[in-house]
Amino acid sequence: MNIDDKNITVTRVTGDRLQYAELLLLADESMEMIGRYLDRGEMYVLRDGGQTCTVAVVTDEGGGTCELKNLATRPDRQRCGYGRRMIGFLAEHLRGRFDEMTVGTGETPRILRFYRSCGFVPSHRVKDFFTDNYPAPIIEEGILLRDMVYLRRRLTPEKGDGRESER
Repeated sequence: MNIDDKNITVTRVTGDRLQYAELLLLADESMEMIGRYLDRGEMYVLRDGGQTCTVAVVTDEGGGTCELKNLATRPDRQRCGYGRRMIGFLAEHLRGRFDEMTVGTGETPRILRFYRSCGFVPSHRVKDFFTDNYPAPIIEEGILLRDMVYLRRRLTPEKGDGRESER
């Protein structure tokens, strides 16, 4: 399936965010964990031809950093470019308000490759995050998730890299 740019819209959700709970749970298995960031974050929905495809929640972590807390695409629309499109929108939309975007995920090779292909680089990890914070083990791609792996992406050019004029 190809994305038709003229039918894509991304809007900020200001009303009932729980109407997207089914999608949010694709990226985070615990409504309790989602509840920790949902109200303090900004939520965005990407639609293609009016049909909801992808949701994202971004929080302000202070110091010029925002964190992508949740990014989920409907299963029948995955691997079509919607997640990448949402990250591109967020990077452009949040540039100027934030210098850097971080994302935390499990050590799943496919997901790590996806974020790296979207311009994220390894940052740090939180040991035993999943085993300490979730009531049941989480297994993705046959891997028991233990540590939260953080990646980061610059949203504004660093001084001296010759791209300051692009802002």
